Amino acid sequence: MDRWVLRDDQWERIVPLLPGKAGDPGRSGVNNRLFVEAVLWIVRAGAPWRDLPASFGCWNSVFQRFRRWAKAGVFDKVFTALSGDADFEYAIIDGTIVRVHQHGTGARGGLRLRPSAAPAAA
Repeated sequence: MDRWVLRDDQWERIVPLLPGKAGDPGRSGVNNRLFVEAVLWIVRAGAPWRDLPASFGCWNSVFQRFRRWAKAGVFDKVFTALSGDADFEYAIIDGTIVRVHQHGTGARGGLRLRPSAAPAAA
């Protein structure tokens, strides 16, 4: 990759927090930096996983790895480690900028009008 989002000093601070290092139980990560950069690309672009550029690998593999790391709390540790870095503020996200798919905006079956209890009391 020509240009990384994370600087080398930022990367060196988070490497010990990431799973998949030599000596860790289980399988080692093929390229943790490329994976982290893929996640940052998704966050910055606000794009769906399917639009991840092929240079980052298969979008579904990256997504599945993202889910495993999120469940394990890896990203919480990483963001805590980098939260004091003023140059990294753009990557801290919260629920106010997360978009919902068009089919996930309403309850199942759409809007239903229900009679109010007030007329029955009168």
